[in-house]
Amino acid sequence: MKHAQKRTLIALAVVSLLTAACAKKKVTAAAPPAPVPAPAVAAVKPAPAPVHAASTPPPAAVAQTQKYPSAATRARIDELLSKIEDAYFDYDKASLRPDALKALQADSAELRDILKDYPNYKLTIEGHCDERGSDEYNMALGDKRAESAKDYLAQVGIPSAQLNVISYGKQRPVCDEHDEACWQKNRRIHIVALAQAQ
Repeated sequence: MKHAQKRTLIALAVVSLLTAACAKKKVTAAAPPAPVPAPAVAAVKPAPAPVHAASTPPPAAVAQTQKYPSAATRARIDELLSKIEDAYFDYDKASLRPDALKALQADSAELRDILKDYPNYKLTIEGHCDERGSDEYNMALGDKRAESAKDYLAQVGIPSAQLNVISYGKQRPVCDEHDEACWQKNRRIHIVALAQAQ
């Protein structure tokens, strides 16, 4: 019997060694490999940036600056706007007369060509009326007059998104006399550059 017990004990010892060895192999196989330090990479310093890269603005900055004209271009726009005469309207009308169309045509082609390159630069079309009529009525009429001019300038090719309208009604007359000659001067649209922060 002693011999049978020895065999059983040896068999149990072999089985437990095999079980332990297999369990160790599974644990060892499942563990991730230890990171290998890379002293050569840590010792290498990053290459300095090229000198020309520091002087060249990133593409986003270039695109942003190109959307707003330079001082010289803004001066040219102001010069063109000063040449474009105010467009005048008949009493109680918002449709553009032939003389108003002629006034808006002056230099509008060059203005269009400049503005298309600067989508952030905007113009304001002011609508004005004479002193007759209520404030509310004249505000609405001034708005219609400004919209008529905006529609025409958009047809010429100036982007509509760059044209704002505002009505001053009878609040900003250029003439204070109470006769037809004076009232005619007040029934107008006037175009100005919209003041913007740069």
